[in-house]
Amino acid sequence: MHQLSSLDTQFLDAETSTTSTHVGVLSVLGPTTPGGQLTVRDLRTLADGRLHLVGPLRWRLQEVPLGLDRPYWVDSEFLDLGYHIREVALTGPGTDEQLAEQISGLAARPLSRDRPLWECYLVNGLTGGRQAIYTKVHPAVIDGLTAGQALAVLMDTAPQPRTVPHRLSDEQYQAAGALGMLGNSAWHLALLPARLMWSSLRLAPYLPELARALTVPGADLLGTLARRLTRRAWWWSADEPTAGAPTPPDAPFNGPATARRRFAFTSLPLGEVEAVRSALGFTVDDVVTALCTTVLRRWLIDHDALPDTALAAAMPIAGRTDPQFAAAGHRLSLLPIALPINEADPARRLQKVHTSLTAAPQRFRAAPATLVRDFGAALPRALRGLISRTPLRALSMPTPPVNLIISHAAGPARPLYAAGIEVTGNFPVSAVSDVAGGITIAAMSYGRHLDVGIIACRNLVPDVWDVTGQLHQALSELTACTRNVRYLRPCRRPESR
Repeated sequence: MHQLSSLDTQFLDAETSTTSTHVGVLSVLGPTTPGGQLTVRDLRTLADGRLHLVGPLRWRLQEVPLGLDRPYWVDSEFLDLGYHIREVALTGPGTDEQLAEQISGLAARPLSRDRPLWECYLVNGLTGGRQAIYTKVHPAVIDGLTAGQALAVLMDTAPQPRTVPHRLSDEQYQAAGALGMLGNSAWHLALLPARLMWSSLRLAPYLPELARALTVPGADLLGTLARRLTRRAWWWSADEPTAGAPTPPDAPFNGPATARRRFAFTSLPLGEVEAVRSALGFTVDDVVTALCTTVLRRWLIDHDALPDTALAAAMPIAGRTDPQFAAAGHRLSLLPIALPINEADPARRLQKVHTSLTAAPQRFRAAPATLVRDFGAALPRALRGLISRTPLRALSMPTPPVNLIISHAAGPARPLYAAGIEVTGNFPVSAVSDVAGGITIAAMSYGRHLDVGIIACRNLVPDVWDVTGQLHQALSELTACTRNVRYLRPCRRPESR
């Protein structure tokens, strides 16, 4: 038996009628000749010969009776590729905007819990003889940062498809018996009081900071009292809480999210991104984050909603090694970072981004978000489901209260091919929620370009294409900064002002 981890279960429990946590990749193919296009039958045949390379895609959930404990993974005896791999067509003319609108609708649909937690769609009817493949998967199976690696396994690095020996995955899990699951649940419940006490003690001094983000009545007073008591207690050895993640300011894209989504995508020349990185002495993460900061600043200015303080963002970092990319389970940590949207100068904005990313690991250790997640993981699953429908929902969420999530992952450096057809773009499709913000910006390198996908709640950010379009101007702005020798060195420590 293989039981889901606490974090994986939190990603399941965080889903509501307006929030789905699955992530995906939009792969654009072609162009091809009319007779050489990929068919849904070709795609199913390709998947049938490769899915054993990514064993978790065959697994489905088995719930514990009465929802007393975390569910288990069970290997599916029969994988219905007719259900998992489907076909849709654009009505014409087949523009990128129409493709994005189609993906918006597909991304808004939750994954069925009765089947392995993934779906794939072949999209026909794009301009220029192109096609697209949209694949979405639950992060409990494969997290977003390693989805590109799994995609590379299912495709080829040459036009001629390779022969893959068929061998079942080494990790196969049989259905768990009710008595065995209940026995494990009883053991976990016996340990529950100690786990809750330890998590509560660690979380108590941070309640005031948490209250600023959650606006829970009475939490600030309770946290102040708890901090005074724990400081005087002989068994408390922790230092006074240090500066954690920035408090999220009010922003138009933060608020009650609906189930409706809006998606947009674009590609940036990776060579220009690397040229900025090299000339100014920063990292690619610095440059990509600075680009995101710039487009958010411009969007907020256009909507007359620029706050006085930096935005609070979270950046996922992978915790997997390369051999673990096809193993089930979420291996991500979320680093809290500050986006200096109130800095008008683009070069200084990049310097402040670098400072924030450099300090992020220390801020991650000091931030209460990780403790909140640990506390939520210690709660019984039935109670987490109840909390997810209350103002304390953040306790059951796998992400901290932030304005938005920004991610950047390294994708395949060489071109990929699906049944001999070249993949010309790989655009990440992430998720949004009430707690983690109504907009998410995800970037993934592929070949010689940086593919960016932006998804948002349609009611909060209806003009998501405007955000995407600003990325090219933001890159040109940073490129112009490389001509000024004043900005040739990154900021090594936080500025004094």
